[in-house]
Amino acid sequence: MTDLDWVPPGIDTTRPSAARVYDYFLGGTHHLPVDRELVGHIEAMTPDIGATMRANRAFLQRAVRFLAGAGVRQFLDIGSGIPATGNVHEIAQAEAPGSAVVYVDVDPVAVEHSRAMLAGVAGTGVILADARDTDRILRETAELGLIDFGRPVAVLLAGVLHFIPDEADPAGLVAALRSAAGPGGYLVISHATADGQPPEVIEAQKLSSRTGTGIVLRSHAEIASWFDGFPLVDPGLVHIPLWRPGPGETVEHPERFGAYAGVGAA
Repeated sequence: MTDLDWVPPGIDTTRPSAARVYDYFLGGTHHLPVDRELVGHIEAMTPDIGATMRANRAFLQRAVRFLAGAGVRQFLDIGSGIPATGNVHEIAQAEAPGSAVVYVDVDPVAVEHSRAMLAGVAGTGVILADARDTDRILRETAELGLIDFGRPVAVLLAGVLHFIPDEADPAGLVAALRSAAGPGGYLVISHATADGQPPEVIEAQKLSSRTGTGIVLRSHAEIASWFDGFPLVDPGLVHIPLWRPGPGETVEHPERFGAYAGVGAA
């Protein structure tokens, strides 16, 4: 297989993709030279970036285990990216057989690979949609017939809201998704921040604009405000390695990861 054999037709291979860059940091194989070039620039400025992205994936996995243990059987994963080991459906269905998972991403490469990987996997579906288009996401999710919005839903927004610019009203789109989660539902968010970060880290974040999906760094207070009506479960909104780490997962200086994570319950 060459670098391009797996890329769906019509994809611009001259511009880096946020989903493929993320895949690289997670140890995946679905990335191109243009993505790896950007990775090199980012790593030169922020050596911890790969660890941060892996910590975000680990947080998501811990959160899904917690939710499955709390009785959740429906998961809507927005900004799911290219499939990697330990995806939401693998965790959820291992913990609670019969769980339903719908993945949503705006990147056609991520969606095509998700559909190929999930072909024949019961209880899973994939939607190509922008996270900002909540009406479409909710409509197409309902049309798949996998998730019943009359029952509790866990809405997963792990590492996606920092790609939403202020003018797109991230607070409004989160509010719409909170409403759809319904009584007994949950909201999961992880988000990059400038809080406590050195100037070189903030400069490195600006390189994300080359992917066409630049990152907006936000404060603890702003991110916490999106959980309105969904009280945070312990330990609250914290640096991602601090959200219910397992044995041996504790890290020194968790602030160096430059991102917060939290889970709210309706």
